[in-house]
Amino acid sequence: MGGDDVRLRAVVSLAQTMAAASTPPESWRAAALGACEALGGSFAALSVWERDRGRLRVLVNAGERAEGEEEFPEEEAYPVYQFPEITEFLHERWAGGGEPDAWVETADAPAAGVPAREGRPYCRQRVAALRRRGRGCCVVAPIVLHGRAWGELYVARPAGTAVFGRDDADFATVLAAVVAAGIVQTERLEEVRKLAFTDPLTGLANRRAVDIRLDEALDRHRTEDAVVSLVVCDVNGLKAVNDTHGHAVGDRLLERFSSVLSLCGAMLPGALAARLGGDEFCLLAVGPAADEVVQVAEELCARAIGLELGDGVACGVASTGDDIGPVRSARRLFRLADAAQYQAKAAHSRHPVVAGRDGEVIRLADSPPGSPHDRRRLRGNRPSGGHGP
Repeated sequence: MGGDDVRLRAVVSLAQTMAAASTPPESWRAAALGACEALGGSFAALSVWERDRGRLRVLVNAGERAEGEEEFPEEEAYPVYQFPEITEFLHERWAGGGEPDAWVETADAPAAGVPAREGRPYCRQRVAALRRRGRGCCVVAPIVLHGRAWGELYVARPAGTAVFGRDDADFATVLAAVVAAGIVQTERLEEVRKLAFTDPLTGLANRRAVDIRLDEALDRHRTEDAVVSLVVCDVNGLKAVNDTHGHAVGDRLLERFSSVLSLCGAMLPGALAARLGGDEFCLLAVGPAADEVVQVAEELCARAIGLELGDGVACGVASTGDDIGPVRSARRLFRLADAAQYQAKAAHSRHPVVAGRDGEVIRLADSPPGSPHDRRRLRGNRPSGGHGP
């Protein structure tokens, strides 16, 4: 099979693999591995240009990684000013239009500043990195999205192997274009996913996202005995705000409460903050103890009282870490948390009501009279002189 056929197959394979990726990290990894294989490299990386910070941040390292190189690094980044060839690409060549081309750097490039190829500035930082990591050469291909510089594709070979040539650089330019198309597709899919699982007003997760996450959480509860807790909240006074000040002001109340909910949710590692619809919100936590979740719910109630509009929040908590009986379905945990929230609202409580605590009772509407789950003990701090339901 001819070389052109092999490279055509490599391009098709790269495009197909990126198209099959369902998340950005999967797409980045597919791009790096596909380009590495297509160019006969041993290592590849994909980096993005962060304009606001003036740096290239590495998204993924694939292949034979050197010591200290992580597959998905948290903070591996390089100031753009240290790389003259990137500066040239970002601020000169691309500003004039046309297609950016790839270039080659070698570990044995002379230190006196002789360019790796004619017309291209020599980059001491790249050469030093090649030597430090036991690599003999690299090819760097700029990636352009929507007519703007996005980042770069980097493929390296070990020391002692064949150095990349001009044909390899030209092929890397083609691969970078395929990678760019794949990234665009992934971004579009991510946007669709965001629209499908995000509340448009508050930016929080929506009910669909909660249902999926809660099913996953209960699977962990069944297999790992992980504690699953649900906090359901109802914003008090929204109707009065809408009637008095208009729906635009009511929307601002919901947005402000969503910020409070997000802030409190951040106190529980991995918690999902969501708007269920209308004036109902929730926090879903997997892992933290029930007492930790109740403490956060207390903080949420206290902060909600301080909002300029509305009248605080009615808050109900249900956790598998409490005495609430077996929870075999998401529906049951929701019903318990929702019932607790209704009791908090009926009692005008400024504190959360917690299923399974302190001897108070409530009837679940979907439980037949006299059944073991007909009544649940709940705790709520009633206002003095008040009466429960």
